[in-house]
Amino acid sequence: MPAALLLTGGALAGAADVPVSRWKMAGAGNPLLPGYFADPSIVRDKGRWYIFATIDPWGDDRLGLWSSDNGRDWTFTTPNWPTKAAATGPTSGDAKVWAPSVVKAPNGRWYMYVSVGSEVWVGTADAPAGPWRDANGGRPLIARDFAPEYHMIDAEAFVDDDGRAYLYWGSGLNWTNGHCFVVRLKPDMVTFDGTPRDVTPANYFEAPFMVKAGRHYLLTYSDGNTTKDTYKVRYAVGTSPLGPFREGATSPILETDRARDVISPGHHSVFRSEGRSYILYHRQSLPFPKGGDTVLRQVAVDPLTLGADGVIAKVVPSHGSAVAGFAPKRSAGLRWRASGSASPENAADDNYATLWQPVAGQPAMLVADLGRAQAVKGSRIRPEYANRPYRFGIEASQDGRRWRVVAPVAERQGSPIEVPHATTARYLRVVAPKGDAAMWEWSIDPRE
Repeated sequence: MPAALLLTGGALAGAADVPVSRWKMAGAGNPLLPGYFADPSIVRDKGRWYIFATIDPWGDDRLGLWSSDNGRDWTFTTPNWPTKAAATGPTSGDAKVWAPSVVKAPNGRWYMYVSVGSEVWVGTADAPAGPWRDANGGRPLIARDFAPEYHMIDAEAFVDDDGRAYLYWGSGLNWTNGHCFVVRLKPDMVTFDGTPRDVTPANYFEAPFMVKAGRHYLLTYSDGNTTKDTYKVRYAVGTSPLGPFREGATSPILETDRARDVISPGHHSVFRSEGRSYILYHRQSLPFPKGGDTVLRQVAVDPLTLGADGVIAKVVPSHGSAVAGFAPKRSAGLRWRASGSASPENAADDNYATLWQPVAGQPAMLVADLGRAQAVKGSRIRPEYANRPYRFGIEASQDGRRWRVVAPVAERQGSPIEVPHATTARYLRVVAPKGDAAMWEWSIDPRE
């Protein structure tokens, strides 16, 4: 067997004297999700968390939906609506589905405001998991020609304490700052109650999100270029959800921190858990830069301090954020020694920033040494792209030399990809004849 590394308690054994980049530390809590996603919207319903997000790079024909009972172990699906085909108008353009905002209305139903191309569409459902359906007669709620000099995207709904709902939207073009619009919604959450207003605060580019603190209305938003290192979160303060707004004294509150290996954080949502506020946002995946036009972002979460005086404290972005009400760690399965091609330890370090990437053009092989023969029931594999198929199989061995197939090579998709293979073995290995098996984590579950 090749030399191996033992993963124990989320740390590399024997690595204490080796300098490790913050983002390469085992057991990191950020990124929160395994894969490349952006523009997250988070809600909680009946004890379950849901995160709706843009699928990178630059959107997909569908949205990504992650769900979790404990806030650490997330399962990927794609909502039935919207799709690029089902929500495209005459002015939408070629851009994909992106930037969802999901809220529960006073009428008890859930509503999604989502960008498809350069338009905003609205859907409704009885529950966050769906099924979803169009709520506006197959027409965009906000068409591209509402203000053609700006992007009509990034709509976010806000429901005030009195039950009145408001919709904010707007983005710039060609990385030039845009305008922010707001309108009150009628109880049906679709019809405008009045004329939209331009409430653009200073240094506004896109991604408005309204937060209320005491009697203050805090319009948070993004500024800068998400493809570079200039993207950031700012905020402005008003006494009404309709403005006017003046930029806050501590703005920007979240920005690039190269000392912490955090690049271009932004397009966020704010939520509460166990009485505390948090900011959920995307940031550039690492290592950065990647070159060319590649834009791959990941979702992270950190504490947010909102003052009743309308002041938001600076956010300290982290790689190990623990959120109250969430499980302290993920279900990592059995401990194992990693060996194989490329950087095999990345598949067992409980860190969604570090990727096991097989050598291009060569058969992929990743070997797990359980230390002794153990009864296992299966594997959970979190691949690089949750929405793409991968072709791989799993083999088992008692001595690391003679192998038997326990899960044949086949095309599989999802996150986690659950592969049953009830057996007793000391060694397991993932084999991918075409080398297409990049993954964030491989969890091996014991037989109970």
